Amino acid sequence: MSVYVLADMTYPEVQHALSTIDLAIIPIGAHEQHGPHLTENCDAVIAEKMAIRLGERLYPHAVVAPTINMGVSSHHLNFPGTIALQPSTLISLIHDIVYSLKQHGITQFLLLNAHGGNQSTLSVASTELSQKLGVKIYFAKTTGSAKHSIQRHIHSPLFGHSCEREVSEALYLAPSIVRLDKLQKGAIKEGTWKYLRPNSPVQGPYQYEEMTANGCIGDATQSREDIGREIVEEALENLELTLKDIIGTTIKA
Repeated sequence: MSVYVLADMTYPEVQHALSTIDLAIIPIGAHEQHGPHLTENCDAVIAEKMAIRLGERLYPHAVVAPTINMGVSSHHLNFPGTIALQPSTLISLIHDIVYSLKQHGITQFLLLNAHGGNQSTLSVASTELSQKLGVKIYFAKTTGSAKHSIQRHIHSPLFGHSCEREVSEALYLAPSIVRLDKLQKGAIKEGTWKYLRPNSPVQGPYQYEEMTANGCIGDATQSREDIGREIVEEALENLELTLKDIIGTTIKA
């Protein structure tokens, strides 16, 4: 066994592994529309695939917990199939998972998130639950740290959802969730949404159909597996090195 995945282990196997485990990785995604070319479980699949690869790099010091496969997605609800959690529901789920794993001696956690709409909720969860439960909870976007690869390959002025970056990641990690014959460029609409995006002077809620008629942004027709590989591997390298410093392991990088 070169990675500890909790769902695939028996309890004696878990009991044995706990002697070296310092960190539980909790993959968090969403169940929401991803335009015409990605399945609605995209974020959950990518979060889980990334978590397992990170768990391999941190073995035997990390265990991958079951995936939270729904998230804060109310801004996608007007597209068919989306299932959205309230922020408080997501925090409650994280609370119960962390509380349970703490009973087995795990006191450090990484919320590995593949859905941008979860980030503000995870920031609150990290602060609130770390204090409440007496543990350390960190959070990270799956490929958010792959800044060099993203800058080199992603050129759409607006990207981040079912775009060339996300589809490239999916082509590398889980090609079965991509509809290659349906790849589209985002059908962007004019509107006040552009004043509410991340990094704008003012931020706030808007519905995704206000921004895009087909549910995606960027240009998925420019997606390539090799781009996804470069982005994913840069992010994993950054996550691995940072987490090794945090959890104090000296295993070889």
